[in-house]
Amino acid sequence: MTVRAGVRRGWATALAVAASVTAIVPAVAQAQTTGSIFQGFQPQQQAQPQERAGHPLMQPEAIAQAQANFPNCIAAMQPLAQAKGVSPAVYNQIVAGLQPDMKIMDYMDSQPEFSRTMGSYVDMLVSEKRIAKGREMLAQYKSIFDRVEQAYGVDRYAIAAIWGIESSYGSPGGMGSRPVLQSTATLACIGRRQDYFRDEFVATVQIIAKGDVPADHLKGSWAGAFGPTQFMPTSFQRFAVDFDGDGHRNVVDSIPDVIASTANNLKLDGWKFRETWGYEVVLPQNFDYRYVDRSKRYTMAQWASLGIKRPSGMAFPRPGDTAFLLLPAGAKGPAFLMLPNFSAILKYNPADAYALAIGHLGDRLRGGGPFAQSWPKEERALSRAERIEMQTRLLQMGYDIGNPDGILGTKSRTAVQNFQSRAGMVPDGYPNLEVLARMRQ
Repeated sequence: MTVRAGVRRGWATALAVAASVTAIVPAVAQAQTTGSIFQGFQPQQQAQPQERAGHPLMQPEAIAQAQANFPNCIAAMQPLAQAKGVSPAVYNQIVAGLQPDMKIMDYMDSQPEFSRTMGSYVDMLVSEKRIAKGREMLAQYKSIFDRVEQAYGVDRYAIAAIWGIESSYGSPGGMGSRPVLQSTATLACIGRRQDYFRDEFVATVQIIAKGDVPADHLKGSWAGAFGPTQFMPTSFQRFAVDFDGDGHRNVVDSIPDVIASTANNLKLDGWKFRETWGYEVVLPQNFDYRYVDRSKRYTMAQWASLGIKRPSGMAFPRPGDTAFLLLPAGAKGPAFLMLPNFSAILKYNPADAYALAIGHLGDRLRGGGPFAQSWPKEERALSRAERIEMQTRLLQMGYDIGNPDGILGTKSRTAVQNFQSRAGMVPDGYPNLEVLARMRQ
């Protein structure tokens, strides 16, 4: 779910990194992950803790000092909770005996090697097993989905897709098993994300104090996301609703609350009812790949005038809708025109790969078929060392890519596109081994 204020759903930062390049990272670099949607997915190479030289609060001495000061830190946050309506007596009862989970410090700064390409990631998540289970859940809870869809104007298939990908429809392994109170307290007092996690910790205390979710059921990832659709505590405070009318917003145990809260989240993030997330499209020969730029948004009619068509040959049903062109695996892979609902999914989790998997799974649950175009099979993901090398070479060529950090974001992709153009390659902005090999020449 997001990166509002810096953290949100499962694997958010990792996905944001991977989604913009060639692979998916099943771990977090910015504590923006929940440990949810990839509980069953382990990379071929296990994550190794990276050196903690980059941030003073991640130095061993700073961590040891913060650990020793943990009780004082917890006590100092009591006024923050009181300002949110939690009395001192209730606060002290909730935090009594609380100890930090120091293993989280390793998770914060571990940097896994990418081992899956975009295509293998999407294919893995949008599996026949997940599709079948999703259809079962849609049938089992049809009456709830009916009421939620009417109340919030959010497509049931999108909600079911998030439920399936975030936690395999609420499986215990998919939701995480760490106490959210302990995780958020640890991160609020130790390490480099303390400012952000103070709010998450206080929100957790509020949830427990109000009794929305029983304290012993409030378990999730190391970064604090919980429930079948993985809410961070502050996101819970903004979006959770009591749809079953029992007086509690229980997004762990109440299926009506889970479905309605997820719908409310998407609605407030801009979901447009009865509209799709995007279209798979086929590009014409000799296409000008300079249009592969999400800042270039045109109407469907304008895209059609450039020779872009749907694989089925069907017309775009809403020619006035605006979209941007996305080539998540470069010119050799499938192409998509992305509509506002894709952006709404991105607010739930800011990763193209995640949003594409959600959209595609939703379509499959609805009865649609697989993508018409194949993903590139011959490529492997760039390693972190190779991504840093690519960024370093781009920087040496005079391109503005920021600091070489292995995260191939917008600046890096734009630089890759410009390099490809200059080198006589297809300028699709896709940073793969072929591009790196040309840079090395």
